Amino acid sequence: MLHHFTDHVNWLSLMLASLAYFLLGAVWYGGIFSKAWVRLSGLNPNDPNMKKGAVLTMISSFLFMLISCFGLTIFRQLMPMNNYTDAFHLAVLISIGFSTPAISIGYLYNKKPAALYFIDCGYHILGLMIASMIMHYLG
Repeated sequence: MLHHFTDHVNWLSLMLASLAYFLLGAVWYGGIFSKAWVRLSGLNPNDPNMKKGAVLTMISSFLFMLISCFGLTIFRQLMPMNNYTDAFHLAVLISIGFSTPAISIGYLYNKKPAALYFIDCGYHILGLMIASMIMHYLG
């Protein structure tokens, strides 16, 4: 049954949307919210151990974003996307209906600050919105 969906995937759109989602992370966590995110996470950027495994972490992050965008692609096939508003609404539905609850569960157990939660959720909401707009633009 999955082949029914994968036969109609625009792979270029999927890859570019995933890449945009990933690159947003560089701006979001490396620029806009870098100081707040580091402080709220309790991370020490001067710790040499932080750099260990960074490449694998980045690759893994991209793969998870690719999986999220693949799911978005499947939903786009199930729901009519007539305009950018439809693409926007689908991204909001998926991010608030799936991404943020999954993140929320982790935050319930990890007892991290609420501000960190909003930084992380905001990233995924905006990331899926951007990905959805790119997918709509590329068809």
